Amino acid sequence: MLIDHMDQHGVATITLDRPDTHNAFDDTLIAALTAKLRAYDADPRLRVLVMAANGPSFSAGADLGWMRRMADTAIADNLRDAAGLATLMRTLDQLSCPTIAVVQGPAYGGGVGLAACCDIVLAADRAKFCLSEVRLGLIPAVISPYVVAAIGPHQARRYFATAEIFSAETARDIGLVHEIMPLDELTSRTAQMIAHLLKGAPQAQRAAKRLIADVAGRAIDDQLIAHTQNLIAEIRASTEGREGVAAFLAKRPAPWIAS
Repeated sequence: MLIDHMDQHGVATITLDRPDTHNAFDDTLIAALTAKLRAYDADPRLRVLVMAANGPSFSAGADLGWMRRMADTAIADNLRDAAGLATLMRTLDQLSCPTIAVVQGPAYGGGVGLAACCDIVLAADRAKFCLSEVRLGLIPAVISPYVVAAIGPHQARRYFATAEIFSAETARDIGLVHEIMPLDELTSRTAQMIAHLLKGAPQAQRAAKRLIADVAGRAIDDQLIAHTQNLIAEIRASTEGREGVAAFLAKRPAPWIAS
């Protein structure tokens, strides 16, 4: 169902491993993935988290058997079930370290949600994307905050309504994907991106991620200006900030960079 490991540099990889179902979600997978994300986020060694998948597809979204079962249950059961998926998406979106989605194949429905919740999305040129819910009489409700944040409301109006399949190139053009490349280059490009991330200061990266959540969509008023002033003052005075500036001025590697 899931394969996971963390290397000596603090890079954790969680791999969806249900290739026979195109890595479709059900309640068991959702609970397991949420638990893994929380466990890694609580580990002080964590620097980067990679979301990947085995098989031809990244994720087909919701498992059809699971959806069939939920269609036959009461609204209270559906609410509890939806809460599980909502918790998964929020946990991934708010993970404290940088996250990378490695999309090697098609991502539909909730699979698009997983990608949208990650900070960096790398996709193979063969990847396809689809917000397919309306063709099943459903809507992409739980993933919508993250998908709309990634592609914007105007693009969401189209793809939520049409449920059309779109290419990796289109996904990049509308903001869902950062980079596309041939499938055989995806692993090496992921390694390069991880190397970039490992050059950054761990606590500064976490603070920078929180900063985006703090300022996005907010009016530039006195309260926001004061908040950002306080943030830079605090991080300049932090141990990591002082060590980083000192290393730069001395032309030596910062202490968080592995030798």
